[in-house]
Amino acid sequence: MFRFVLLTMCLGLNLASSAPAVFAQAAPPTAEAIDFSKARAIFQKRQKGETLSADEEAYLKKAMAARAAGQNGNRPNTNVSSRATIGLKPLTEMSADDKYKGEDGGLYGGGRNEPPAAHARAAEAALKQVQPLNANGQPAADGRIVFVSISMSNATQEFSRFKQIADADAAKSTKLTIVDCAQGGQAMAEWAPKEARPWTIADLRIAAAGVTAKQVQVAWIKLANKGPRGDLAEHGRSLQRDTLAVIQNARERFPNLRIVYLSSRIYGGYATSALNPEPYAYESAFAARWLIQDQISGAAALNFNPDLGTVKAPVLLWGPYLWADGTTPRQADKLIYNREDLAGDGTHPSEAGRDKVARVMLQFFKSDSLAKGWFTR
Repeated sequence: MFRFVLLTMCLGLNLASSAPAVFAQAAPPTAEAIDFSKARAIFQKRQKGETLSADEEAYLKKAMAARAAGQNGNRPNTNVSSRATIGLKPLTEMSADDKYKGEDGGLYGGGRNEPPAAHARAAEAALKQVQPLNANGQPAADGRIVFVSISMSNATQEFSRFKQIADADAAKSTKLTIVDCAQGGQAMAEWAPKEARPWTIADLRIAAAGVTAKQVQVAWIKLANKGPRGDLAEHGRSLQRDTLAVIQNARERFPNLRIVYLSSRIYGGYATSALNPEPYAYESAFAARWLIQDQISGAAALNFNPDLGTVKAPVLLWGPYLWADGTTPRQADKLIYNREDLAGDGTHPSEAGRDKVARVMLQFFKSDSLAKGWFTR
């Protein structure tokens, strides 16, 4: 039970986009034992919107710091080996002949990093429908295009920083509103139920941004689940099922959602716990690819074409591919992850890591042929 509570806390107790700052400022843990039942009660009080006393805030920070240091209920997993590189090729650099557990290379399979022609045309058709909408979801010259994130702690840490630099970028469309709906502790399994709390929090954040669910037309989903187990066929398919439910929920809650960009995790080789180490971080990319391939193959559960039946999903595309093999540079952009790019637990990004990922994301949305049309001016 203690471990579950602390995993939740580690993945982001603070539901606001400024949550990462709390982790960064947390005081070093002391030898004093932490009562995590007390910490959980304080956290739940904060979730309800109640004001915490200075002593409660301090205790909560101390508990979070203890978790990050691997104390009490979640000591470092001795089966996890922290490594600067694990010797795997990024999916984008694998060819059709390369194999990893039976899977070939390329974001879309067959060594291809671009969608097949028919799927690209479907995406282009969907993108043509992305336009400024009023609060009721009707086209309006003074309307908004809303872009949201859906995922867990790493994602909110990265996307909130992306929002900061994107909002300050002159190339960003003046019609675009970016809303970080990703939340600490809320991985795909937590978003999968239709009425799960993360959706309520997302609604509140969208309203706080002065926009509505009917104006949401684009989403970014970063795939991950907490504490994955087993081989790719086990944890990967579980992640795929959970993400499918998330995608269908998003389409139902946001009726004008046209495009979802999928991303997998950043490098997890420095991880000090079983929260999401390698090779699970690397393998999360295959769950994203399977979903896109299923849609390309005409799976009814991911249908986006009203002429073919009930629409269950938006068009799925790869967003920015964020994994690199630690300190081994990627061929195309030389992306690496040094130890200082990750926080103390080796799983969440540090301030430097947040900046790095945010800039990779910004470059993608400004330049990708199937993204820049709605993102830029």
